[in-house]
Amino acid sequence: MTVWKTSVRNFLAHKGRMALSAVAVLLSVAFVCGTLVFTDTMNTTFDKLFAISSPDVTVSPKEAEEADEQPDNGKPASLPASLVRQVEKVEGVERAEGAAFSLAVTVVDADNKNMGSQTGAPTIASNWTRNDLRSMEITSGHAPRGPTEVMVDADTAKKHKLELGDELRTIAATGDLKAKISGIAAFTVTNPGAAVVYLDTATAQKHLLGAPGVFTQILVTAESGVSDTQLKKNVAAALDGSAAYKLQTQEEAAAANKDSMGAFLDVMKYAMLGFAGIAFLVGIFLIVNTFSMLVAQRTREIGLMRAIGSSRKQVNRSVLVEAVLLGIVGSVLGVAAGVGLAVGLMKLMGAVGMELSTRDLTVAWTTPVLGLLLGVVVTVLAAYIPARRAGKVSPMAALRDAGTPADGRSGRVRAVVGLLLTAVGGAALWVTTRADKATEGSMYLAVGVLLTLIGFIVIGPLLAGVVVRALSVVVLRLFGPVGRLAERNALRNPRRTGATGAALMIGLALVACLSVVGSSMVASATEELDKSVGADFIVQDGGTGRPIVPQAADAVRAVPGLEHVTDYAYFQAKITAPSGKTEDDGIVAADPTYQQDVRRTVLSGDLAKAYGKNAMSVGEDYAKKHGVEVGDTMTVAFKGGRTAKLTVAAVTSDDTNIDRGAMYANLTTAASYVPADRMPQNVAMFAKAEEGKEKEAYAGLKTALAEYPVYTVQNQADFKETLKDQVGQLLNIVYGLLALAIVVAILGVVNTLALSVVERTREIGLMRAIGLSRRQLRRMIRLESVVIALFGALLGLGLGMGWGAAAQKLLALEGLEVLDIPWPTILTVFACSALVGLFAALVPAFRAGRMNVLNAIATDG
Repeated sequence: MTVWKTSVRNFLAHKGRMALSAVAVLLSVAFVCGTLVFTDTMNTTFDKLFAISSPDVTVSPKEAEEADEQPDNGKPASLPASLVRQVEKVEGVERAEGAAFSLAVTVVDADNKNMGSQTGAPTIASNWTRNDLRSMEITSGHAPRGPTEVMVDADTAKKHKLELGDELRTIAATGDLKAKISGIAAFTVTNPGAAVVYLDTATAQKHLLGAPGVFTQILVTAESGVSDTQLKKNVAAALDGSAAYKLQTQEEAAAANKDSMGAFLDVMKYAMLGFAGIAFLVGIFLIVNTFSMLVAQRTREIGLMRAIGSSRKQVNRSVLVEAVLLGIVGSVLGVAAGVGLAVGLMKLMGAVGMELSTRDLTVAWTTPVLGLLLGVVVTVLAAYIPARRAGKVSPMAALRDAGTPADGRSGRVRAVVGLLLTAVGGAALWVTTRADKATEGSMYLAVGVLLTLIGFIVIGPLLAGVVVRALSVVVLRLFGPVGRLAERNALRNPRRTGATGAALMIGLALVACLSVVGSSMVASATEELDKSVGADFIVQDGGTGRPIVPQAADAVRAVPGLEHVTDYAYFQAKITAPSGKTEDDGIVAADPTYQQDVRRTVLSGDLAKAYGKNAMSVGEDYAKKHGVEVGDTMTVAFKGGRTAKLTVAAVTSDDTNIDRGAMYANLTTAASYVPADRMPQNVAMFAKAEEGKEKEAYAGLKTALAEYPVYTVQNQADFKETLKDQVGQLLNIVYGLLALAIVVAILGVVNTLALSVVERTREIGLMRAIGLSRRQLRRMIRLESVVIALFGALLGLGLGMGWGAAAQKLLALEGLEVLDIPWPTILTVFACSALVGLFAALVPAFRAGRMNVLNAIATDG
């Protein structure tokens, strides 16, 4: 009970000094809880949508077993309409209706503006059925009654300001369909962002599926009292258990849809939790420093407690109880802030097109429990070492003005261990650069990153003494005696400076590593583009990778001023090597002009012959793995088509990042084995302009595809810029998530300085008494902060560039061979670190300047 009272009294007495540590715990816990609430809410939203919109039993073609959102030929797998009447007669069936829907569509308005979501959510075109009333209601107008009418969902109508009577064009593989909006239907559950248009049944069959009398699914509703499981059995029996169909109950269909979304949500959740973990790691340094300094400042107090009978365990326990209180306060506030963060993320997603309603806000009981547990455990673990030091304070410390006892031996052991870890980690990174396989090298890279990070943290105090002195020569000595005082203050406690700098080091090391990797990827791809791509223009989908519809391909071919246009399609197939080994793979089927568009290094044979009749090429790795040589015969079973015997005419190098490992064949050869209605559409198209007509051809392609906004026309400069933008956007997202760790590190600098000012109260008073002005005092503290921030930045950026260089060697094994150090980014981050130091010192410097000189001198150190 005495320990508890003492701990509470000390905690309340120093609550101001612990505030920033509590904020660090708060931010870390908030990020964890916010991530869990946000992803749980997304799961709830999709679960409700899938559960409500799914019929009691769904009958689908067996070939649609896998999610076929973008079928190669643009036409979803279908069932005969006669099957609907057969299912209607099954016992227990109240209603059966056919659904004709497709996700391989683009919907544009009268100005050719894409009505689809920009967040990756699909555009869905379907016929209107009674099953849709489960999740939607018509709020204005009526359902489509013919080929000139279309109905749109209310969210899309609101987002794009669509009204009844406006014209929409639905672009599908079978052609373009223009129709006017006859109705608007609103979701009765949250629509996560999909754009939905409805056609009448006959039009949907003809325009989406390419034939009358077919459906993509049969939606079956059970009679009252008939379970979904029983209904499924009855339908299966009526269909003679045919292997041509897939039957799912409502629960099974919802689970399948949930699984397809689950992978994406899990990746997002664990990535965000990973960044929260980094913030927790950085927060540990802040908490360690806070308790170390508080213990040092209370040395005399702890000595008196020991003198009047407190045992080491009681002192130790007292500090740990304070840590528990700090963890509880920070965690409780963090859980509440996490819910607020989740709501903020939902609003942000709504702004970019993914609608998430707060009505579906899901806070599982495990979320606050996990937040509290993490916050308290991490705080107590961080405070354990300072607590042990507190327990070592002797009763004699009450008679002298002393800090916590220093252990020279432990410092030497720490230096040896840190240097050993760093050396082993550096060796692992070196081994990474010599690896022959990316999978093998990635293991060494992970070990190297982990050990060098721990090693730098452990030898932080040793490095502080060296690096801070070096930085001081360049930065602090320019400010005369004030600069020298700042240097000595930073060096006074190397362990504290090392821990404070290490907190900043972690975040900046990751920033530097990812900057090097991203810059190297762009530089490698650019070099490969210059070396390998001969085409002037590339036409492809700019976002989802969907195939190019025939009418858009025809528009490209009709552009004047083009020397040639190359069709490029991908045929899925089961490929059997001469050894008898069969694998699911595919063949890139293109026009022979593709050899000019993308130049490939040929190791053996003649690539031109691979574009001959019944011939093909294979990649280097495949040839080595299966012992394939030029002249061998491959058995290729085309999906939806016949089996071909193709002769290997060439083996191409896999030392590239364009079409790595691709097998090539002539488009005419592949087409001879696949029915016309199953022919895959172009994945991309390449074009070469006639001599001197590049500008005219570029403008002509832009004009020709203006009616098809989902497709982009890029020359080589456009392609490079797009690649750079894509990598940049990804890095910006990562940097944004890492910002949390850097903010916590900044709080650590602020807290260290604030507590350091309190610790040096008498010293500051004496310096003021002998002539140091307030302005000089504030400058001294700011300079101390700057040099600590630059110390952390120098270690972090150096370490990160080492990681990035090692990672690039693994990328080189995948064809990305250029190492590019983004010096402007590195130098900008380093310079910004100095600004971070200045910012962190504002409040501590201001408070130090306001100290009363006499009161400061009279302070009992």
